[in-house]
Amino acid sequence: MPPKLDRAQVVDAALRLLDETGLEGLTLRRIATELDVKAPALYWHFANKQALLDEMATEMLRRMFAGPVAVPESWQEAITTTCRTLRTALLGYRDGAKVFSGTRLTDYGHAEGQQALLAAFRRAGFELADAVLAFTTAYAAAIDPGHPLAAAASGELFGDFERRFERGLAIVVAGVESSLRPEPSPLDPS
Repeated sequence: MPPKLDRAQVVDAALRLLDETGLEGLTLRRIATELDVKAPALYWHFANKQALLDEMATEMLRRMFAGPVAVPESWQEAITTTCRTLRTALLGYRDGAKVFSGTRLTDYGHAEGQQALLAAFRRAGFELADAVLAFTTAYAAAIDPGHPLAAAASGELFGDFERRFERGLAIVVAGVESSLRPEPSPLDPS
């Protein structure tokens, strides 16, 4: 008798297949074949493909935050480290950013990392709403999977992605620093 199928097995198989087939080739039928079950067995765990994608994105974050979360010294370090880590995690999967964008997380496994990031902003005197705005602005740059018009642009547009990412991240950080102007923190001795 085969072992009982669980959600984690389905998600692991889906992430493996994602690397092989990309998002367009990832189907519930293909995942079922990989797991040697009939497709309806997957519906016991996931109502539809979107629910599976939500769980896959959540698992990507769980894996990203596996292990201890470092407490950043400054909000600048917090935002750059978080965005670099997210970018690296998503680039670790074929179409990782496409899976991640537009999904809803299924649990709060990422909360510890988010807490450390937001706490760095609050220590620097940012209001919570501004801290969230700053992070989500930088976060959007980290997960942008590209656009069809960009694909038709010149080769220069597609040169040195890492340099462009780092430059874009520096611009976002500088923009946050110059436009949101945190209030002085009562924890700051100056």
